[in-house]
Amino acid sequence: MTLGVVVLAAGQGTRMRSALPKVLHPAAGIPLVEHVTRLADAVGAARIVLVLSADTLEPVRARLGERYQYVVQPERLGTGHAVQQARAALAGRADEVLVLYGADPLMRLESVRQLIEARRTTRALAAITTFTATPPAGYGRIVRDASQSIAAIVEERDATPAQRAITEVNQGVAVYAGAWLWPALDRVQPNRGNGEYYLTDLVALALAERGQGAVASIQLADPDEALGVNDRAQLAAVGAILNRRKVHQLLLAGVTVVDPASTYVDVDVAVGIDTILHPGTILRGQTRLGERCSIGPNTLIEDSTLGDGCRASYSVIEQARMDDGANVGPFGHLRKGAHLMENVHMGNFGEVKNATLGPGTKMGHFSYIGDATLGADVNIGAGTITCNFAADGKKYHTEIGDGAFIGSDSLLRAPVSVGAGATTGAGSVVTKDVPAGATAVGMPARVIRSASPAPEDEKPS
Repeated sequence: MTLGVVVLAAGQGTRMRSALPKVLHPAAGIPLVEHVTRLADAVGAARIVLVLSADTLEPVRARLGERYQYVVQPERLGTGHAVQQARAALAGRADEVLVLYGADPLMRLESVRQLIEARRTTRALAAITTFTATPPAGYGRIVRDASQSIAAIVEERDATPAQRAITEVNQGVAVYAGAWLWPALDRVQPNRGNGEYYLTDLVALALAERGQGAVASIQLADPDEALGVNDRAQLAAVGAILNRRKVHQLLLAGVTVVDPASTYVDVDVAVGIDTILHPGTILRGQTRLGERCSIGPNTLIEDSTLGDGCRASYSVIEQARMDDGANVGPFGHLRKGAHLMENVHMGNFGEVKNATLGPGTKMGHFSYIGDATLGADVNIGAGTITCNFAADGKKYHTEIGDGAFIGSDSLLRAPVSVGAGATTGAGSVVTKDVPAGATAVGMPARVIRSASPAPEDEKPS
């Protein structure tokens, strides 16, 4: 069967008190609505239509791209009216239509598959999702007949005292037979109180048309799946649940998480086996960690890639790369474009930006390396600074060759190069290139020793 999906995302989100559309607020690293569209993709939808307001159309399209179809609900006239806006995109093109909610990111793929299967196996006109709520206040109650089939959804304001005591409630996600849905929506009448068209009225129409068995259902085992976001308190609650799920996934995959309650991992992060995440670790965005790493305590890594056996503690790593065996911290900062190659040691209170440190290079403490390329086995003394930002507002590059020794408190005024095996004395201000093997000292630095000439018996004839 061809499955179409309608994602309802036209809500104003006034309770968020934000200029950002509600469905674009992030939870566990991606916007709320992207959790939902990913679910729709995963369930195998042939067509996915997002119903938005005029104000949110372009921001949501800019985030999600052109993979989906977008329609506008011109007036806020309820969920039934919102689904009607997808009619032109789906009528005659989808055998069944699944309705999801753009600010409800916790629904699991297994539950949606179960819902779709429930409708298909029973050939019901609709299948709805229910859960047990305690207390059930605010939800439509699920009324069942003697055979436990769905008999009605009764909104709280219309419920009798006995019905109000029912704890099985309507969650909202539903799937409908495509050929039946669109004519049925034409028969939905506006609510007398507010003039809105409710999608839940389809249940009564289906039961009136076919009777018992017209509406199938599944009941969520985990009520967390029913949670949606209307304000920032609910956003925080949803984010915490997504984080718990992700951390649990890592634990089952062979990652040690010392304190899950203080570890935060976005949904797209990947972590290799036998890596240890210490308390206070935050992994964001598209971060990738290799095997046998040790991260934390109190370390933030964002959109960065770390190889096997890396270590980082009390540090911030942003859009950077660390190759196998590299380590940073405590209190290190890798900024955008930083690349620590194999077995680089970067100690406390150092910063690297848009620079590559070659294999085995050591930068023990209190140094800044920016806009630079360092070779292998370079020693960077404490307090070394590459002075990359000039009075003309431009940034310039520093080159340091293999095996160079940069003395403590050296200032390298870019553009400048220090050759392989060269040395700068402590406190040197290097304003001119230092040849390979030479030693330069002073302020400004001058070469006091050049590379030793080759012995007579090694000179070419």
